[in-house]
Amino acid sequence: MEISLEDVTQNVVGVFRDPALLFGIPLALLGAVFMSFGAQYQHRGVAKVETMTGSSGSTGLTGRQLVSLLRRPSWVAGTLMLAVAILCQLGALAFAPLIVVQPLGALALVITTLLNARVSGHKPTKKSIRAIIACVGGVFIFVTIAAFVATEQRVTDQQLITILLLLVVVVVVFAGLWIWLRKKAQALFYIVASGVIYGFVATLAKVVIKRVQAGNFEWLTLLCLIALLAAVAVGAYFVQTAYSVGPPDLVIAGLTVIDPMVAVLIGLIVLQEAATAPLPALIGFAIAGAIAVYGVISLARHHPQVISDSQELPIERGSTRKSSEAHPSTGSIRLTEAVSKVWPEPPVHDDDDKPDR
Repeated sequence: MEISLEDVTQNVVGVFRDPALLFGIPLALLGAVFMSFGAQYQHRGVAKVETMTGSSGSTGLTGRQLVSLLRRPSWVAGTLMLAVAILCQLGALAFAPLIVVQPLGALALVITTLLNARVSGHKPTKKSIRAIIACVGGVFIFVTIAAFVATEQRVTDQQLITILLLLVVVVVVFAGLWIWLRKKAQALFYIVASGVIYGFVATLAKVVIKRVQAGNFEWLTLLCLIALLAAVAVGAYFVQTAYSVGPPDLVIAGLTVIDPMVAVLIGLIVLQEAATAPLPALIGFAIAGAIAVYGVISLARHHPQVISDSQELPIERGSTRKSSEAHPSTGSIRLTEAVSKVWPEPPVHDDDDKPDR
């Protein structure tokens, strides 16, 4: 099977001729914005709780810390924003295909990077910017190829049961690894775990929406909904723990790369949505996936806040004369300065953030 330029052109025109995309794409973009702000506020809340309890959540947040999060205005605000982001994503999935909605979430990585640079004072470095470009570019290429070779098909009961069984296996494996490695686990482990689980969540959400729209709400759909909610809870716990050991933009990087890739892979392998894909497309999947994964790993290694917090490498501060001479104003710095003018201070504060009068 060969794909000609005419086929590609017809596919592009056909996709954007669908009026439903006029609702789906804006909803997906709005969800990315809320996800960015929600991640920033949740990270802020987790950091506050760690300071209050005097213990790190790097080995897993305790029950006391989870209860304390509910009393942090910043964390509650972030959770509400993420809830709106989820609603926007679900709404987008109701109007547009998964392979169109998922890559738009990569916008959240760019926004979160700028917000975190403003809040933490850690400007993006050249290496971290290259890693972000690899993340966004790899996902974009991966999903673009899927858009041309994948065909959305009706999900059979047997395929749905297979997805549910795979989800159970994935949750059990990551739970076992967490118990075994929790004292040594780094942010990357929690990011990968939550990203993979949320990839199943996106697939199950799409299936549930389609079945409800078709009026097919029976025991298997209900089981799907229960599994979806359970997976959201497990993934959320891993995300909150990831906030305690890594910056929010690193967490979002993992989610916006691993989540859509897993969702697309489920569609390609389990649902056979690309059974007739040519060999070049499969090679393209492998290359694009490798680029995106490299971006996540590279960002985990070279993120300026990770390096500064772990003190593995010396990092020069902007207040020193040497640093100011060595690092002139770059595009990323000008962008973060522009963000600071629009968002000078977080609009939601915790009580202990207020200065004493």
